[in-house]
Amino acid sequence: MRNLSIKYIYIIIITILVSSCAIFGDPTEVDETTGLTDVEVLEKAQNIEAAKDWPRVISIYESAERKYPNSKLAPQFKLNLAYAYKQYYQDEEAIAMLNKFIRTYPNHPASDYAYYLKGVVLFRDRGIFKEITMQDISDRDLAMVEASFQALKTMTELFPQSQYYEDAKNRMVYLMNKIAERELYVARFYLRKKAYLASLNRAKYVIEKYPESIHQEEALMIMIVSYENLGINDLAEDTKRVINLNYPKKNKKIDLERKDDDKKWWEVWDIFE
Repeated sequence: MRNLSIKYIYIIIITILVSSCAIFGDPTEVDETTGLTDVEVLEKAQNIEAAKDWPRVISIYESAERKYPNSKLAPQFKLNLAYAYKQYYQDEEAIAMLNKFIRTYPNHPASDYAYYLKGVVLFRDRGIFKEITMQDISDRDLAMVEASFQALKTMTELFPQSQYYEDAKNRMVYLMNKIAERELYVARFYLRKKAYLASLNRAKYVIEKYPESIHQEEALMIMIVSYENLGINDLAEDTKRVINLNYPKKNKKIDLERKDDDKKWWEVWDIFE
């Protein structure tokens, strides 16, 4: 009987505790910006940034971004918040904040940095370029890479005098060549499957979209093989003239005219995989 009474007491205590939680609600986060001016908030956040306590930094800047939408420091709050998101690997939040900054302050002196940072966030190399294969770079990965390239391209076109210009250009070259390399890997795959229209389209995409990449010669050669197998000989001949004009020294590894054995000339590319 006594044990039963104790059991009921425990139930009553637990019920009271649960009811208390329902009455008072969830514990609220401490707002570290309470009672501070916008300048003081910025100073506080920057001091915490030095310690790399990114969750705390993010919390402060998010609060500041809401509290001071019309402050002279509002643009800086947005940029600093985007950077903190990046450092804490919240890439989607960082991109959203940078897009918000670009829309809100199209003529701001730090617009070059906003575009640059957007390109850098999208640029993140998570190992997808270690080996170029069909599996290593998904369509989603490639879309992110191309978005990075476009953000950096916009930045270099709009702000050629920016301090970030050279780094942006270097990143663009890297991205451009990797995108082209992946596209040509897929083109070679289609060649082996005798899907010549698909291989042609991939190669043409590289030629048209990334004319400054280091893979132009290979793309032209894929186009020649694709045209010939599709029976479009006039365009094959035109493409041969283009390649001879731009690359007068024949590729030592790949001879377009070889007919001495049954091995297809593009199969020597396997050594690069």
